[in-house]
Amino acid sequence: MRAPIVLLTIFVCTAIYGPLVLIAAMFGVEEKANGLYQHAMHAWCRAILKVSGVQLEVHNRERMSETEGHVYIANHISWYDIFALAALIPRYTWIAKSELRKLPLFGRSAEAAGIIFIDRDNKKAAFESYKMAAADVKRGRSVIICPEGTRGKDYHLRPFKKGPFVLAIASQSSVIPTLIHGTREIMPKGSFRIRPGRVHIHFLEPVPTEGYTYEDRTRLMQIVWSRMASEMERLYGIRTAEPAVASEGERKE
Repeated sequence: MRAPIVLLTIFVCTAIYGPLVLIAAMFGVEEKANGLYQHAMHAWCRAILKVSGVQLEVHNRERMSETEGHVYIANHISWYDIFALAALIPRYTWIAKSELRKLPLFGRSAEAAGIIFIDRDNKKAAFESYKMAAADVKRGRSVIICPEGTRGKDYHLRPFKKGPFVLAIASQSSVIPTLIHGTREIMPKGSFRIRPGRVHIHFLEPVPTEGYTYEDRTRLMQIVWSRMASEMERLYGIRTAEPAVASEGERKE
């Protein structure tokens, strides 16, 4: 019975916060820390978590910056990954697939709140979206990205796309590898059943990008992937084979 209640909550919260955000954008209300757009996104996600019976357990909370923009790289298993991170991280935008922009009211209000939509089939448009996100990070707004591209069926870490790491290098901000565990048990891919549960969010040691260039994107991607895969094995016993091997030039630290 939780799924209908969650759907009703999504509908009601979108009906409340969507017009509020659109009106604010129409009148030129600026995005800022603890501002209206951030409040609306936090409230929307926290309401969904509450009615779903989801509790968050945050590990290494001190690595989650409240004053600087960073690039959060997270694994992706369930829609609840998004709700959990978006309810928790202080000031953020999100890189989301362009299909979500088409959802009535949600798409327009999410864009007004600063969510950046990316057309994965159009490389030029995707590159421009990443440039916009990098500019946001430089202004102090973090960006959350799931570089696996789509939800997985289990917790094994899948290969990453390089675009998010191009963004991180362009912003010259630290990457914060972020592991999520517990969301598959709440709502796995392909299921509409929602179960209450506890979600663990682990913020790993930040990876600085100062001095990195575009040519270092693969090396940065592999460093982040390896740290996340290593911690997934250490914490939960889930082992994933390395998806790719860097060239000799890219392997240098």
